[in-house]
Amino acid sequence: MNEEELLQLYGLEPDDIHREPIRELLKQEIENRKSEDNEVLKLLCIMLFCIGNVEDSQLIWRAKRKNQDTGSYIDVQLLCGSGYEETLFYLENMDGEQAHKELLYLKQCEPYDFVNFSKVEWVSDYKQYYGV
Repeated sequence: MNEEELLQLYGLEPDDIHREPIRELLKQEIENRKSEDNEVLKLLCIMLFCIGNVEDSQLIWRAKRKNQDTGSYIDVQLLCGSGYEETLFYLENMDGEQAHKELLYLKQCEPYDFVNFSKVEWVSDYKQYYGV
């Protein structure tokens, strides 16, 4: 499935009822080692960001950490679809190395990437990018 098909199927700001199929598609993209185009991966992350469930932060983190390219291609702000503070609180209360690494990364990025962070503005920018 390409970006155009995904946008037709779910829209940039999908309903919560589409969360699980989007999560499954993202997991498949993370596991797909042959994929060289990260557009689908990024769009799926954006869709989960728009849905805004804090639990998706760790799946988006896995996508961001898939390889060196996705590390810079997946915006750090996409980890915080439920809000920056909410995501920190969630990660602080999670066990595991992945949650700890994500938490440290977010705290390092805070002075640069989360000054005046606005989900509404990020979604607006993505709408312009995708022409929706």
